[in-house]
Amino acid sequence: MLSINSAAFAFSAAPLAGARGARSTIVKMEEVDGVMNRDPETFKAPPPTEFAYGIAGSLPPFENFDPLNMLEGKTKDQVLTWREAELAHGRVGMLAAAGFLVQEKFHPLFSGDGGPAIEQIPKLPVFMWFAMTLGIGIVEAQRVLLGWSNPNEPGHYFQKLRVGYTPGDLGFDPLNLKPEDPAEFREMQNKELQNGRLGMIAAAGFMAQEAASGSTWGTYWGLPDF
Repeated sequence: MLSINSAAFAFSAAPLAGARGARSTIVKMEEVDGVMNRDPETFKAPPPTEFAYGIAGSLPPFENFDPLNMLEGKTKDQVLTWREAELAHGRVGMLAAAGFLVQEKFHPLFSGDGGPAIEQIPKLPVFMWFAMTLGIGIVEAQRVLLGWSNPNEPGHYFQKLRVGYTPGDLGFDPLNLKPEDPAEFREMQNKELQNGRLGMIAAAGFMAQEAASGSTWGTYWGLPDF
């Protein structure tokens, strides 16, 4: 299940690096409770002063990569919302790729039926389907509470992030790895994005290989079980 989500997003992650050639247009503003609000789904944004509003992710060898010009006229709020989606799918992609590498050939804690991962889900006990759904729901609900604004707030619109929320920052840092220095933090953001994008592509590759060959990567290459 996780592998399917990550693969589906792998080909939509690249344009998130930013927008190119954005047009300057009139932006309608309205004041709600003393706060100026803009509906990014209705009105175009002025062109950013920096590529993709200066957020992390524009990396060599594909700097300023937006071949379909998907972010033209998008507000910073929309760009940050898409970045949140990219990070979520990138993290799932990394876990999915690791799962392909580990669980299909090395599973000391449970017995394995073998075969492509996508075919193993129907073989799980029914209660596991409910357990997985419940677990994913709890995690996603917590992410929504941390990152998304309250629908009852003035100026709310669909998928609006909280003011001041950094995409991907869920407050989970048990090893205290988050740097205090802004330059080091941006470098870590870039590293996570690089690995997340690679993870999505890798998971998609595993799925394509299994669909084409009908066997797991280990079986296909004749590797023994551990």
